[in-house]
Amino acid sequence: MNNKNNWEDLEQLIAERMQKMKIPGLSVAIIKDQEVIYSKGFGHRDYTKNLPANPDTLFGIGSCTKLFTCLAIMQLAEQGKLSIDDPVKKHIPLKIGLENKPIRIRHLMSHSSGIPNLGAASVQILRHAPIEETWVPLACKDDLYTFLNGAQDEIADEPEKRYFYFNTGFTMLGEIVEAISGLSFADYVKEYILTPLEMSRSTFYEEDFEKDNNRMTAYLVEKDKPEVKKHPFDENIHAAGGLISSVTEMSNFLFMLMNQGKFGEKQIISPKSLEEIYTIQIETPVSFLGRSGYGFGVAISEDFLGYKLISHGGSTGLSSAQFSFIPELNVGMVTEANVGSGFGIQIGKTILCKLLGKNPEEEIPFFKIEAKMEKFAGDYKNYKGLTKIKILLENGMLILETKYRDIPSRYPLIPEDMKLSNNRFYIYIFGSKTPVLFEESENNQIDVFIERNRFHKFK
Repeated sequence: MNNKNNWEDLEQLIAERMQKMKIPGLSVAIIKDQEVIYSKGFGHRDYTKNLPANPDTLFGIGSCTKLFTCLAIMQLAEQGKLSIDDPVKKHIPLKIGLENKPIRIRHLMSHSSGIPNLGAASVQILRHAPIEETWVPLACKDDLYTFLNGAQDEIADEPEKRYFYFNTGFTMLGEIVEAISGLSFADYVKEYILTPLEMSRSTFYEEDFEKDNNRMTAYLVEKDKPEVKKHPFDENIHAAGGLISSVTEMSNFLFMLMNQGKFGEKQIISPKSLEEIYTIQIETPVSFLGRSGYGFGVAISEDFLGYKLISHGGSTGLSSAQFSFIPELNVGMVTEANVGSGFGIQIGKTILCKLLGKNPEEEIPFFKIEAKMEKFAGDYKNYKGLTKIKILLENGMLILETKYRDIPSRYPLIPEDMKLSNNRFYIYIFGSKTPVLFEESENNQIDVFIERNRFHKFK
């Protein structure tokens, strides 16, 4: 995929997805064999000033930051200053945990601590945007430990038993980096990761971001209207999702990740440490991509079109990013946007699919599922139009909407299988399952059978 027509196909797909998912501005970079083979910006980095996005625009990359945090921990481990098998309590004043099964550093790095999401990141995002105030005191590190150490009863299992994506676990990892190195987390990452990777504009600090002329404006999109919001900057979210970067500078990061930890003549991390980072530490829920799990700061899928895929997404609620790469083929990509959206996950896999010479609409289940749901959504009526219903597509789910004496009722349609291969769904009410079946005739007429009723799509 390196000729003009193929890039034009990709650009059309990106533009269509941006319109569908209401994304103001987005940048993308694609790399192969230690070279950026394509990069471009789409839409606006700032609507009001009519400023376009480009590959050098700074965006918040959210949880893509987590791999930087794990690299910092692994660097310190390589220097013998800590072990990832150390109990977390050895380095920071975390008091919660099970007596005979302590939470270790590796458990925080792999979301396998047994602690479910506690919501601290949401508190910070809602507060700084500002969107909503929760009144949870989280102004400093002491507040953070008060918040954490009150959560003993929230522990759901012993470590390594269940996967719970736990943002605050990465905040604790940042605290460990500070305790061991004597530097703030942001300064450590700048000195030992960003500077060696020549990521000079990437930053955790609001003042650096604000003085940069090529930066995003963050948006919250509600009811089709983009509303300007303040991007969150807070030291309590630095290690979990606080980095600001561009796709140009993130390309350097990917070069290192796909070059055995080396960038130019600088060895950022050892190949041995990278191998451990890229190893599944705990399996994650069912995926279309074979066995999948979480390593250290990365998601891993073992069968993406026959290859191992390393990736991570991130969202601050007001910005988002995603990187993906296939180590065996030395190809990868990164997207960034100025709205919190899952768009990057789909477009990332689409780009890699095209790089492999495959048709994304045939190979990536998401697109088939989306197309089928869009086809099923619409207005339906039964014989003589005596009863009318709506099938709505909302947040990746089909919803049945009906009215009885002007009182609306809404029911989610639950698919019988993940890929919707048999077009069968059901409505679940108090233990009872009502079958729902969509059928498409040769003349493309779509009917839906709901228990004893047949409805015909008319618009």
